[in-house]
Amino acid sequence: MSDAQKSDLLLVTVTLLAAVSWVFSKEAILLMPPLLFMAVRFLVAGGFLALFAWQPLSRLSRDQVKRGIGVGLVFGVAMSFWVMGLFNASSMGEGAFITSLGVVIVPVIARLAFKEAQPASTWLAIPVAVSGLALLSLRNGFQPEAGQMFFVVAASIFALYFTLNTRAANQRKVINRQGETVEKHRIPALPLTAIALLTVGIVTLVESFILEPWGPTFGNPPPLLIWWILASAIIGTAGRFLVQTYAQSLSTHSHGAVILVLEPVWVSLFAAGWFGETMTATQLAGCGLIFAALIVNRWSAFSKVLRSSSRRRKTG
Repeated sequence: MSDAQKSDLLLVTVTLLAAVSWVFSKEAILLMPPLLFMAVRFLVAGGFLALFAWQPLSRLSRDQVKRGIGVGLVFGVAMSFWVMGLFNASSMGEGAFITSLGVVIVPVIARLAFKEAQPASTWLAIPVAVSGLALLSLRNGFQPEAGQMFFVVAASIFALYFTLNTRAANQRKVINRQGETVEKHRIPALPLTAIALLTVGIVTLVESFILEPWGPTFGNPPPLLIWWILASAIIGTAGRFLVQTYAQSLSTHSHGAVILVLEPVWVSLFAAGWFGETMTATQLAGCGLIFAALIVNRWSAFSKVLRSSSRRRKTG
């Protein structure tokens, strides 16, 4: 098996780990306050990754640490809205498709905030995605649920996080306030992820301290709670990012952009199998349109896959 094939297989595993993390998180927030769960989950996951990233973390400059914390702050706000969406949602599978809208919004954020040029497929995907979201909200008229609104806000902030994370992970030149060109050194993926996860844990811990009661959770914790927290932190968060980082290091030509589209599909299947969730025809149509928008948005990656598959058939 080539490195590119190993990378693709591992990225499929990443989408499965991401999807099963939704199940772990849903089970956990049924037993404890959602923001407190996120704090414990991300502090454990960030600490676990920091053990692997200790040496590269110690070599980061003050500017790199500052930028990593900035990425984590945005990520923390996004995850706060996400977990409140999960807490209030009537359909976990539907929520996964709404959250995936962040991928469609990323190019819009990059264009508006950083003046980055975007392909035509971006602007074609947006109306398709909006149509899907509208279908999900059409229940006896336009009556979006609280969980749906939390997921929409989370998707929008995730788009900003994805953009900032990409810029932090890549070396670039910027002009400072004095008009001087300054080199912004890239932050390696593993220490950047560790800093971001730990920052998410601190952000949600502060939010939980202000907004949620802790007594019932720590006074008499349910026996299964610790297992859901550890599974979510180690398998669904730290394990996922470790596998994803390793997979992306194997090949620069992997089809990751295509494979990662599978996450909301897996979440819907797990939600049906684990929680017995079902969707109406309107919900299925809305999720289908959002999935179509993801494909349109990543059409350049899909077309590369199709061309490479065609070449392999001809040479084979």
